[in-house]
Amino acid sequence: MDVMTSTIRVVVVEGQALFGKALCQVLATDRAIEIVGDAESVATAPLAALHPDLIVLDLDGHAVELGEAMRQCRAAAPNARICILSAHLQPEVMQRCLTAGADGYIVKDVTPAELIRAVKTLAAGSSYVDPRIAGHVLRRRSMSNGRADLNELSMRETEVVRLIAEGLSNKEISARLKLSEKTVKNHISRIFSKLNITARTQAAVHAIKTGLV
Repeated sequence: MDVMTSTIRVVVVEGQALFGKALCQVLATDRAIEIVGDAESVATAPLAALHPDLIVLDLDGHAVELGEAMRQCRAAAPNARICILSAHLQPEVMQRCLTAGADGYIVKDVTPAELIRAVKTLAAGSSYVDPRIAGHVLRRRSMSNGRADLNELSMRETEVVRLIAEGLSNKEISARLKLSEKTVKNHISRIFSKLNITARTQAAVHAIKTGLV
């Protein structure tokens, strides 16, 4: 799908009907997003007929376990991206979802604007995770195993990845590391090249999924 010329076809699968309708209304305020369906469970969502580009899947909104729900989604809509919607701001829960194959992880306390941005990021082919959790996971893994090598990143580049995962801007990273913004941009460019990624959130997702930190 070319998100520049087509709308993003979204299906919302949310166990709480009222909250699910509210989600649909929020997402529908953006012209680039088309809500093509909503359901209270994967079993009742006609995904094969709807051909969604993105499925927003409530972590607790289905009778089967997460892995089976993901399998059902992939079987019915193999080309759709899947974003888990969760009430849990917990690294362990996010890790379980990413390991199960989710493309994104959104916590329910995000703002409407952030929710829309996450959907667009995912539909464009990038990954999205809540930076509050991503930063915690990266710090914890670094302290637990002491590895500083992230696909042969330098120690300085690894520091930059951690700060990106915490949600810091280039200006904030510059101030934290006492580097010029130009130097920070150069580090980020090399990180993207080494990890073969194109977006800031992908750096955190890559590190978490592969356990490189």
